Amino acid sequence: MNRILVTAVVLAGLLLAGFGPARVYYNEKYRPQYHFTPERNYLGAPAGLVYLDGKYHLFYQYNPKGLEEGFNHWGHAVSSDLIRWEHLPVALFPDNLSEDKELCTVLPGSVVVDSQNQLGLQKGELPVLLAFYTSPGCGQRMAWSSDGGNSWQKFSGNPILPYDEKDQARYPKVFFHAPSGQWVMILHRLPDNDERKQGFSFYTSGDLREWQYRSHLAGFTGRPDLVELRLNNRPDDTRWIIIDGNGDYVMGRFDGSSFTPESIRMKCDYGRHFSGATTFSSLPAEEGRVIQMALLRNEEWPGMPFHGQLTFPTELSLRKAGTGIYMFREPVRELVTIQDKSLKWQEEKLIPGLGQNLVKKAEGDALRIKGRFDLKNCESFGFMLRAGKKNQGAELVYNVKRGTLSLLGQAIPLEPVDNKIYLDILVDRASVEVFANNGKAALSSVLFSEENDRSYILVNTGGEVVVDELEITPLRSAWVQEE
Repeated sequence: MNRILVTAVVLAGLLLAGFGPARVYYNEKYRPQYHFTPERNYLGAPAGLVYLDGKYHLFYQYNPKGLEEGFNHWGHAVSSDLIRWEHLPVALFPDNLSEDKELCTVLPGSVVVDSQNQLGLQKGELPVLLAFYTSPGCGQRMAWSSDGGNSWQKFSGNPILPYDEKDQARYPKVFFHAPSGQWVMILHRLPDNDERKQGFSFYTSGDLREWQYRSHLAGFTGRPDLVELRLNNRPDDTRWIIIDGNGDYVMGRFDGSSFTPESIRMKCDYGRHFSGATTFSSLPAEEGRVIQMALLRNEEWPGMPFHGQLTFPTELSLRKAGTGIYMFREPVRELVTIQDKSLKWQEEKLIPGLGQNLVKKAEGDALRIKGRFDLKNCESFGFMLRAGKKNQGAELVYNVKRGTLSLLGQAIPLEPVDNKIYLDILVDRASVEVFANNGKAALSSVLFSEENDRSYILVNTGGEVVVDELEITPLRSAWVQEE
């Protein structure tokens, strides 16, 4: 049986004399139930995401030595549905046998499939996986696996780009650009250590060994990503989207060597905890999906054997909204596989001041709230999330006059659509992710609540709001084997 799916549930409630209650696997107080976390130790940003032979491979920044950041390795997990993950042994170790906290460790990058066997490393029918990463002080490097990611070897020609103390290059994003017939690498760089030049540099290669500098685009501060999205899901109408590590994005044209912006910089996630965003490579082309994961970064994880969690996987799309074009993020459809029976409401008129809570039957520490709300003449409406007898909960509120949605001190601009607001809220034991107006804007936040804070309150002020549709659905743990 899989050790990540089979849990020590039978130990729940047993007392060991002198040792207190036995710990139930993946059931600690702040252990996310459907967001990815390692079994123990420090988790950083997703280091590389790739799909191969029916499996989603998640490589992530990992410190096997403890709960602090540093001593970077690549952890590894696989899933067939983006929900239930199987932990595998550490994939990549520091270069040059480094035991330093930073020097020659393994920072995030990307993973691709060498489907044409350009490096000649394939040993069977399964194509080779290539991992590109930054080794601080040791340059941009590559590793390869011919057995589906179970074992890795460092490329004999490393570094593929030497270390340059004047540019602080890191986070190689590599992909194959079919129109130009070449591989592209994007690096975050600080040319001449000049903050004004900070941005993304583009390199190309025909053989994955030799890389040539092509262009530089200033104005970006984090990890680079570049994707091509269909407008309104039309295969014949696409745009290139360059994405910064915090989720900010710019639309434009890409010719294989340089990116030409055609929009202003826009935000997709306004949460202060959202960072290190990147997308899966080699997803089935016929499905046209682009799937993103990021880190929900937080300094403290009180009393936990692990540190850090990733965002729930989201699917990116490009749509027209009003007079503009925007990138949308929504939870992947596979989430329904862990949903339980929903509480549902339709056409409910809410008048402020009546002291009634429409959703008083809803409770839990892992659930989904999805609804459409007609603002009518209200001044505000929203939810109190994870409320309890001594805690009013985290306030998620839409302010009609200001046109803002706010949560945990973060406010985002949000215009109604036909005087209606759409919300899709994912609550887990240590997070709240809010996708507003079908994912046009999002708020991803870490939230620590007490174990007994499991209630929800729907409130409105200043006038009537109509709940057109509302579903509140408990979510089962992705880590517990179902009978």
